[in-house]
Amino acid sequence: MRTFDVVVVGGRVAGASTALLLARAGVKVAVVERAGRGVDTVSTHGLMRAGVLQLSRWELLDRLVAAGTPPITRTVFHYSDGDHVQVSIRPSPGVDALYAPRRTVLDRILVEAAEESGAVVLHDTAVTALLQSPDGRVRGVVAQDDRGVRFELEAALTVGADGIRSLVAQQTGAPTIHQGSTASAVLYRYIRGLDADGYEWAYGDGAGAGLLPTNDQATCVFVGTTPERMRRLRRSGREQAFATLLTAAAPALVDRVLDTVDWSPMKGWAGIPGHLRQSWGPGWALVGDAGYYKDPITTHGMSDGLRDAELLADSVLEVLAGTPEPIALAAYQEVRDRLSMRLFAATEEVARYDWDCLRARALLRTVSSAMSDEVDHLQALPDRRVGPGIAAFIPTDNVDRAG
Repeated sequence: MRTFDVVVVGGRVAGASTALLLARAGVKVAVVERAGRGVDTVSTHGLMRAGVLQLSRWELLDRLVAAGTPPITRTVFHYSDGDHVQVSIRPSPGVDALYAPRRTVLDRILVEAAEESGAVVLHDTAVTALLQSPDGRVRGVVAQDDRGVRFELEAALTVGADGIRSLVAQQTGAPTIHQGSTASAVLYRYIRGLDADGYEWAYGDGAGAGLLPTNDQATCVFVGTTPERMRRLRRSGREQAFATLLTAAAPALVDRVLDTVDWSPMKGWAGIPGHLRQSWGPGWALVGDAGYYKDPITTHGMSDGLRDAELLADSVLEVLAGTPEPIALAAYQEVRDRLSMRLFAATEEVARYDWDCLRARALLRTVSSAMSDEVDHLQALPDRRVGPGIAAFIPTDNVDRAG
């Protein structure tokens, strides 16, 4: 059995970021990821200002740019009444532009940075169970690699960053403290040769759509509606459903999209209501979609994952420095919930797809205001750039006791 201070289950955005920040502080961390290194996953791609700020503060934004991720310097909102509103992305400290990276790019950058900082990352390895003491405290994981070899990793704290259907949440019985009721069903693909140099969002007749310029000179084009409507439309085929929803959401974009020829195969997401789960307990914590998931229509999931990774990492460091675990982890959840609830509620309303143009504009103003509150909080956090003195946050004797 190998022993760590922290084992992170899941090595995507939230899990890799949590491991990175803890490893930079001198914590002995292992990451267990079911998928292979650099494997793609369903994603909205778009980083909002908070997400870009995090990568800049962690000195990783340059890597994202070097990977060919195009800068987003404007956003256009298309409404069904024919109004088109363009907003320029104003540069601010740490944020020169927005970015929409492919997950094959972003996830790899985060994982490699975690490894460079000392984290042990195990890809192609599935966690099959949690190790628990007789009193119910989680003390690590049971895992199995792609050769079928089973082994145990013991840890003072186990972090579930393993997505919506989190095994850590299931096996700890983490209760849902706020359950969403709406969901978007989405179809998306990548198109080369599309004239798009900024984010474009469209809100039309019971449907939404978006254009997100990403890596490899491609643009991610998505359409979304309620799961019920999507099921009806897909009876005529996915291509027909895609064209119908694009026309309903964004008549002004139809010719631009359909006149192109270099299209990737279609991908889809059936939709699932959002949730906030109790995100800590004896020996465990949740981060990313495992603890907090909202509908992708507001394109904030990756930014949420980066934000909550830092909030949780700070609380874990406090635990290892001597703060009682319930106090530190409850504080993590309180801040997470406070920064999330307005955006969660507004996203729920957008995902109903029953708004008119006036209501859509009002909801988007709420979304923008909630994002500003989030940025203000993150800007006040300590500097996370690599440098001397960060590891001194945790007294050595506490680290030794934990590991």
